[in-house]
Amino acid sequence: MNTVDTLFKQSASFLQLQGARLQRYAALAVFGVVFAFAGEIFAQVSGSVKDEAGYPLRGVTIRVKGGNKGAVSDKDGKYSIATTDADKVLTFNLIGYAKKEVEIAGKSVIDVVLNIDVQRLEDVVVVGYGSAIKKDITGSVIKVKAAEIADVPVPSFDVALQGKAAGVNVVQGSGKLGQGIRVQVRGAASISAGQEPLYVLDGVPLSANLGGFAGSFTNGRSVNPLADINPQDIESIDVLKDAASAAIYGSRGTNGVVLITTKKGKAGKTNINLSVQRGFSSPSKFLQFANTRQAIEYFQRAAGATDRIEGIDPRDPDSYTNSLLAYFEEQSLGLYKASDPNNFNGVPDTDWGRAVLRNDAPSTQIDLSVSGGNDKTVFLLSGQYMDQEGIVIGNSLNRMTTRLNVEHKISDNFKTGFNLSLARTNNNRLPGDNAFSSPLQAVALPPLVPYLDPTTNLPVGTPPGNVNVPVYYNPIIGVGNSYRKYIVLRNLGNLFGEWAITEGLSLRGQFGFDLATQAEEQWFGSKTVRNSGYPLGGVSNYNETVENFSGSAVLNYTKKFDALDLNATVGTEYQQSTIKTQSLTAQDLPSDGFRVAAAAAKPVLVDARETFFSFLGYFARANFKYNDRYLLTANIRYDGSSRFGTNNRFGWFPAVSAGWILSEESFLKDNEVLSFLKIRASYGLTGNAEIGNFGSRALVAGDAIYGSLSGLTPGTRPLQVPNPGLTWENTAQAEIGLDYGFLNNRISGEINVYNKLSTDLLLTVQIPGTTGFRTQVRNLGRMLNRGIEFTFNSDNVNVENFSWKTTINFAANQNTVENLDGQVLQGGIGNLPSRAVAGQPLGVFYTREYAGVNPENGNAEWFLNTTKPDGTLDKTRTSNYAEAQNIYAGSPIPAWTAGVINTFNIYGFDFSFQFNAVIGNRINFYGPGQYSFAGARFEDNVTVDQLNTWSPTNRTATLPETRYLIENGSQASSRFLLDGSFVRLRTATLGYNFGRQFWEGAGLPINNVRLYVTGLNLLTFTNYGGWDPEVNTDDFTGNIGQGIDFYTAPQPRTIMFGLNIGF
Repeated sequence: MNTVDTLFKQSASFLQLQGARLQRYAALAVFGVVFAFAGEIFAQVSGSVKDEAGYPLRGVTIRVKGGNKGAVSDKDGKYSIATTDADKVLTFNLIGYAKKEVEIAGKSVIDVVLNIDVQRLEDVVVVGYGSAIKKDITGSVIKVKAAEIADVPVPSFDVALQGKAAGVNVVQGSGKLGQGIRVQVRGAASISAGQEPLYVLDGVPLSANLGGFAGSFTNGRSVNPLADINPQDIESIDVLKDAASAAIYGSRGTNGVVLITTKKGKAGKTNINLSVQRGFSSPSKFLQFANTRQAIEYFQRAAGATDRIEGIDPRDPDSYTNSLLAYFEEQSLGLYKASDPNNFNGVPDTDWGRAVLRNDAPSTQIDLSVSGGNDKTVFLLSGQYMDQEGIVIGNSLNRMTTRLNVEHKISDNFKTGFNLSLARTNNNRLPGDNAFSSPLQAVALPPLVPYLDPTTNLPVGTPPGNVNVPVYYNPIIGVGNSYRKYIVLRNLGNLFGEWAITEGLSLRGQFGFDLATQAEEQWFGSKTVRNSGYPLGGVSNYNETVENFSGSAVLNYTKKFDALDLNATVGTEYQQSTIKTQSLTAQDLPSDGFRVAAAAAKPVLVDARETFFSFLGYFARANFKYNDRYLLTANIRYDGSSRFGTNNRFGWFPAVSAGWILSEESFLKDNEVLSFLKIRASYGLTGNAEIGNFGSRALVAGDAIYGSLSGLTPGTRPLQVPNPGLTWENTAQAEIGLDYGFLNNRISGEINVYNKLSTDLLLTVQIPGTTGFRTQVRNLGRMLNRGIEFTFNSDNVNVENFSWKTTINFAANQNTVENLDGQVLQGGIGNLPSRAVAGQPLGVFYTREYAGVNPENGNAEWFLNTTKPDGTLDKTRTSNYAEAQNIYAGSPIPAWTAGVINTFNIYGFDFSFQFNAVIGNRINFYGPGQYSFAGARFEDNVTVDQLNTWSPTNRTATLPETRYLIENGSQASSRFLLDGSFVRLRTATLGYNFGRQFWEGAGLPINNVRLYVTGLNLLTFTNYGGWDPEVNTDDFTGNIGQGIDFYTAPQPRTIMFGLNIGF
């Protein structure tokens, strides 16, 4: 054997020895590792989770308390989770159910029953195409629950939102039933496009322009598209306020989004609920006008002043004094004698304000619902009958609705269903506020005019009596001799299917519709000839059909990766809306018994139109939650619309938001005072697509008819120049928010600060005449809203048989028009206009600044406000109205709004009340102001607070001298811009519940009976001198024209008595 062989054998033996040792070491290492892990593995815990009725609960989150391990229950409610000997407790958590903790204690099977948690249900909010727990969202969402609007005696739910949500300003502009209501979320974001939020009912976008053509057909008196929805069918209302929440709706999210969820059936016992309400309404205020003696003395003083100024002897038969006495005799139908001016015996003293405003307008509402189901199918069937008489004569609203919501589980992983609502609304409407036929304009009539003509026993001014008395048309004639019926048949609903593809992955498809047929029938009898101009009567018929269809497909994915929770949503949505209208006006009917156009001898106007629009969008959202404390949400939508130019038909709307739950950090987690603290921030882009349907297109009109009556030839004419670059208005919104909770969340709330910049505002601009057109719609304006919101919730007392909760909300918004490309736009009343101008809030009033009365001569005075060389305004007073310059004199936008709600429960009694406040806005009272509020410029009766005017013997009076037919302070000025601030007791409810125990003792199958009384607008604290500070006239209202009172009906004060019975 040579040396090489010897070395090789020795090396081999060494390697074998070392290999054996390595094997032993490796075996020991593996055994040690296995032993170590085996020492920690305790058991695989499994089981099931069910609800109180014994039905399996899917999607329950199971976690090891204090650790990162987790699992989710499947469709059968089953779960399995690995634990170690160090794990002591499992937590079970599901939205809407009380969280439960169970000790493992060596068990391998743990079955759990979760109970519904009403408190947690309040924390579940609906977001775009899904839902989430309030504490996990990073946007700004306000939730209003069904209980908060259930007993409020209002025809539509948007009225019930007043004062309940910070940053949501609801303006119910009139006490007329069925009238349009303005809702703004974080201020006005547009000048010419829509300012209303997008309303979505059970996932279906509602028609925002219901009655759109009717607005122009009936003098701009808008209707409320939400009046066809039964508030008692609503489970919750969620308002998406910031871009992080609303950007998922893309080009329609700028004005916020209101998500309405209707009630659903629940598996288990069938429940029957009956509710009956009966009550009455009266005006929140009667404005006090001069009686006959006061009015005659006032106008005689005014006539004497005019005689003095013009140098006429009052005893002259042609003097103003004597001609006025003759006028009084005529207006009283001879019951007042000019020859005996101080004798008031037998002279009428008519209070026209109380003649047209009802003090006991009745209201009835009956609701019935049936709900229930089993583990396969759940349902809810409801119906409502509502009949309301308005506080203004001739105004009423009648509505019948029914709803059927059904959901059926076809298999363990597929369910389908539908939500269907049918409504018929009949609204007897009133003329516009600016019409002489508007009932409230009767307050201008002299009080010495009798209510009935003694010769005919009909309302004065009715043929065959003297139609020229009173001085103005008597609107009471129209009651019974004319009508304006607005009838709506509306079908709202959706069909849906949801497929649980696999664990955590689901697909939902939905088809929705909003179908409405509207008819407005107007009839003017022959007795209304002075107003209508139709000696033989006339009719106007208007019909509109709205077909609004939508479809969506949404894929949702949920997954837990140890400490990371992921929820992702992608989808697409399509909407198409078509509106068709026909209208006919005709006159000369055979008699007042004929009220259809077919009987008319003269058809005057026939018109038919059709318009449409469509939207197509693709969207995605991802929510991340890490370690239960770090939150991140990103969403984006790609939207397109037929309304915009070919160059800008589609666009992107992204948003991102983040949150940090500090109370989950170790340095705060065990704090006994601070129970929850989250900071969040968001930024995103949204759009406003509520514009005309064809603003970007070249249009021609087919009304260019030419020729003679014997041979007319149809023709066309250019109507609009195209703008292929036209696109939606864009809004960039940034927000920083703080959510807090103290003392185990007995005190909670949030604070939001936001900056909302709207650009590309749509404006009509001048273009070169060489184009053949004068104007074109373009994107070029910019407007800013910035503000702060504060919400405070307190569970003050919660002991056996007694609880007391308080909610306070506050919001301040500052609106500024930043750029209009040098333009100044006007709206509202022409003599005292509202303006859109750079550097001022939208709708700012532009007029002379009133300075008061000259004590030496009784002349009204105004400040010059001319610009001095140093740039300041000259505050010298002048009696020459023409010398004074206009200024920006106040804004209709409130500086801040607030609401306070208190709820008490004690030994079966429940009591709640809500105050809301609107502070810092001005109201243009120039409508009645120039006629009934500022001297005897016209023959209108005056309010009693205007009687104490200046005279040579009353030089300390603060009102200018009244002068018959002479303007002295009645010109447009800041004198008529009144403080519109108010604090109102919005609602108050007192009830008593007779529980199940009471009825079981009587042997009756009744679960609960509740008796209650509720009130609306019970008290108002304000310095406003008009009827009601919550006002916005229908005839002059627009995006620019706001805060205008023009003989506008006050809000109703309502008392309702109610009975709820549950079986």
